[in-house]
Amino acid sequence: MSERPKYFTPREVAAHNTAEDLWVSFLGKVRDLTPLMTQHKGDALLLPIMECAGKDISSWFDPETKDVSTNDRTNQSVLRYVHPLTNCVGYYTPRGRFVHIPPAGPRSDWASVIGRPWWRDERYEVGLLSAKTRWIRVINTLTSQEQQLEVCSEETLAEILQRYLRYNSHARSYTWKYDGAILDMSATLGENNVPDDDHQLEGLRLDRDLFIPAILLHFNDDLTEG
Repeated sequence: MSERPKYFTPREVAAHNTAEDLWVSFLGKVRDLTPLMTQHKGDALLLPIMECAGKDISSWFDPETKDVSTNDRTNQSVLRYVHPLTNCVGYYTPRGRFVHIPPAGPRSDWASVIGRPWWRDERYEVGLLSAKTRWIRVINTLTSQEQQLEVCSEETLAEILQRYLRYNSHARSYTWKYDGAILDMSATLGENNVPDDDHQLEGLRLDRDLFIPAILLHFNDDLTEG
């Protein structure tokens, strides 16, 4: 059984926005390009990547390119275009040529054999970008402490618990409930029927911060809790 991928929110990716700690996301995947920055330190071809540190760069790639046999988008290609004057096919890089993109013409200083380009190299992959994040309120019924968490809709409650441990290291000693029902920690919020009304609230022009669902934590050794 393969290990579940780790999901990240756009906010988490955006926090890695320096040359010493640089992440990007594209086509649903999150990659840590810090080793690439170190390997090519001082190279001007890093500048387009630096400009987009912590951001989504899906627009750089052709979303239709993928491994047909597995339907896996690990073989994505950089967008190409036909030059209007020369009619030659080239890479479309409006921010400028970046690392592993060959020059437009013959060059004596370009190494044509580079191995797998960084956008196809799984070694840089750290996880997946959440297709939809949501906010929840986690309320400790024993202490009345409340914490708001931005989580990924694809995460199980057990994975959300991992996020919450920084606020309560004893979170595993609690039973997690919503609307009186015990939550299945191996399932997602949606699978546990915890509603995500963001789209409806947006359509009604209501403040979604006023309608964040509350997850109640009941301490297992507290005999006063039913």
